[in-house]
Amino acid sequence: MISRIREVRKAKGMTLDEIAQRCEPPTTAQTIGRLETGMRTLSLDWLNRIADALGVDSTQLLALPDQDELPVAAILDHKGAHALKKTETVSQPTIEADMAALRVKNSIGDYRAGDDIWLSRWMPDQFGDALNRDILVPRPGGRFLFGRLIGRDSGKIHLLPLGSGTRQQVVNDPEWIGVAVRLVRAL
Repeated sequence: MISRIREVRKAKGMTLDEIAQRCEPPTTAQTIGRLETGMRTLSLDWLNRIADALGVDSTQLLALPDQDELPVAAILDHKGAHALKKTETVSQPTIEADMAALRVKNSIGDYRAGDDIWLSRWMPDQFGDALNRDILVPRPGGRFLFGRLIGRDSGKIHLLPLGSGTRQQVVNDPEWIGVAVRLVRAL
């Protein structure tokens, strides 16, 4: 069984230790790392525990036979492009049950016209984990705010909209937020 635990964890911006502490009962980062890399057998119990800790359905943690995988040709770092030391592949991204997208019409901040931003819907008890991440916040009357979550206190979230010269916005008790988890950009 090939797992996608690392891919999903990184897409959610979580560390091994964060996942380990969210498991019921809690475990160690080393155990999660071994399960991610296949050094330890991933049982159905572990799969479900990790899925709950990540807030996803357990099927999203498995690489299925009918999924297309793209071979990695090289690694790019500060020294340039290099050959791989071992064979790697990239799985196609999976869509979570509560995902939505945000389409960028005009360039703003780090985003370019034509970009699609995939958002994962998070509930109020998860807002603290989205600090310093870009989020979409629903407002009354079908309006939205998009920007960087810079603070949270007493049911209020503090948002810094993208672009120069913008001022902090405060939103009271949003029902949910959409956390940017993947950027899709045509080159």
